Amino acid sequence: MTIAIILGTRPEIIKMAPIIRECERRSLDYFVLHTGQHYSYQMDSIFFEQLELPAARYNLDAGSASHAEQTGRIMAGVEKILMDERPDVVLVQGDTNTVLAAALAASKLHIKVGHVEAGLRSYDRSMPEEINRVVADHISDYLFAPTENSKSNLLREGIPEEKIHVTGNTIVDSVYQNLEISRKKADVLEKLGLKPKEYFLVTAHRAENVDNAKRLGEILKGLELVAKEFSLPVIFPIHPRTRKMVQQFGFEMCCIRAIEPVGFLEFLQLEAGARLALTDSGGVQEETCILEVPCVTLRENTEEV
Repeated sequence: MTIAIILGTRPEIIKMAPIIRECERRSLDYFVLHTGQHYSYQMDSIFFEQLELPAARYNLDAGSASHAEQTGRIMAGVEKILMDERPDVVLVQGDTNTVLAAALAASKLHIKVGHVEAGLRSYDRSMPEEINRVVADHISDYLFAPTENSKSNLLREGIPEEKIHVTGNTIVDSVYQNLEISRKKADVLEKLGLKPKEYFLVTAHRAENVDNAKRLGEILKGLELVAKEFSLPVIFPIHPRTRKMVQQFGFEMCCIRAIEPVGFLEFLQLEAGARLALTDSGGVQEETCILEVPCVTLRENTEEV
């Protein structure tokens, strides 16, 4: 059996890493196709190296575009490779345009599709990720649900129970495996002069938070109040888009220690050492839960339940 693992963003690489490592351990016939949805493979190749993963066999360098254009570009590229390789099954993870495009391309070529992290729902159709995950679930042959709740979501939507497998979430394996790797390569707390459990960690990047002046202003004000109340550093590895909007709206970040974005391995260490995390990231919600770090979710709703 030949397995095609298709991914295109760093969160997908992180969550697929344990599956790639298991394919290696079992000497299975598989290959990785990187669509380049967020970054070119040239940029992400360093990420593969940091996580000690074998290189992708193919890369599409799809790049940024509108949802329709990007999805179509990825579909066309994936289809060509699948027609050449003819794998027995395609594995995708999550809710990106890569997931939607790859699942559609494989399904129309009558190649089995396995969806890792199936059944998550925010029930907010204004989020493009919700559309992607729903469509991917309904055209997949194997649905790997992380929880019984995810399975229940799929059953309510009429997906046959025999297609659904409750497996747990690969992020659990990934956090433990990659935290071990990170400890061999970096010590970000020492570098930043931080002590475990004596700082708060913040991330914010979602459009509904950072593109809205009122919302962003309230988040920053709340963070300032937290810093003053507890007299502890508030560490904010700030996304370039968020920094741009802070400057555009003319906000000051008082009592907040904004730092440049850090790599995934360093960020894992920051998460593990934090007293509390405040985030609008689904991935951070999952990771802090695994690391038993309290987390405040800066969103109106979340699929992470």
